[in-house]
Amino acid sequence: MGELVTVRLCEGISRGFAADARARIAAVVGGADALVESLRVRVGTIGTAASPGGAGPAGVLTQVNAEVDGRRIRVQEAAADLGEALDRITEGLRVRMAAVTSGWAPRPWPRRTRTRMPLTAAASGAPAAAVPRAADPDAGVARVALPYPVGPQPIVRRKRAQLVWCSPDAAARTMDAMDFDIHLFTDPATETDAVVYRVGPTGYRLARTVAAGPPSHPAVPLTLSPCGAPELTEEQAVERLTAAELPYLFFAHPGSGRGRVLYRRFDGGLGLIAAAS
Repeated sequence: MGELVTVRLCEGISRGFAADARARIAAVVGGADALVESLRVRVGTIGTAASPGGAGPAGVLTQVNAEVDGRRIRVQEAAADLGEALDRITEGLRVRMAAVTSGWAPRPWPRRTRTRMPLTAAASGAPAAAVPRAADPDAGVARVALPYPVGPQPIVRRKRAQLVWCSPDAAARTMDAMDFDIHLFTDPATETDAVVYRVGPTGYRLARTVAAGPPSHPAVPLTLSPCGAPELTEEQAVERLTAAELPYLFFAHPGSGRGRVLYRRFDGGLGLIAAAS
């Protein structure tokens, strides 16, 4: 099984770690009562941190992608070092595979806090700040205690996607399987772009670009944002997200009305997912 696991390491990660990761992942997969294919592991570093010997990585980011009984799954974990990263990613993979093969069930809320490695001025170009925030159910966002750089940040990664037309239930299940905290899709019942995202009190919330009523007989315990997504330019969205120290923001393009998600990457930079026209 180990030879079927592809491991990709970024510069600075020991080549010996690839063999360890391959063996640990193969052991998890070998004990599963499921067909597991297309196993890909990526290991990289997060930011830089001051050390007696000079600047070094502030943390390790590990991601596993696979197909389990024909369904795509993804697990992503950040950790302080390679040993912790491997422990987290193997346990996360085991839990995700069990969840997919045993039938979907709502994930507990609140979930354990995701690790974000502190950013230094050398890594971000600005001081880091971390302020605990409560959930903001009406803004299409969730606020959590994370260390974020202060001030406006550039968008360092952009994705344009043909959004899948699916029910909010299906979107929530995809969000769980792919280890996302927010998932952008098109709701066929209203023909509007929408998101499901992780926030209290149930752990799942639905927001659309245009305000609409709740879906009929959802299997997922969804709460509903009563307002449509705000229409914002990219600059306005960045300003709102950074000023409020939010992990992500759902908004609509002022010209097309299509949905977009601005989000924080593990390294503190910003990413943008936009619906393809």
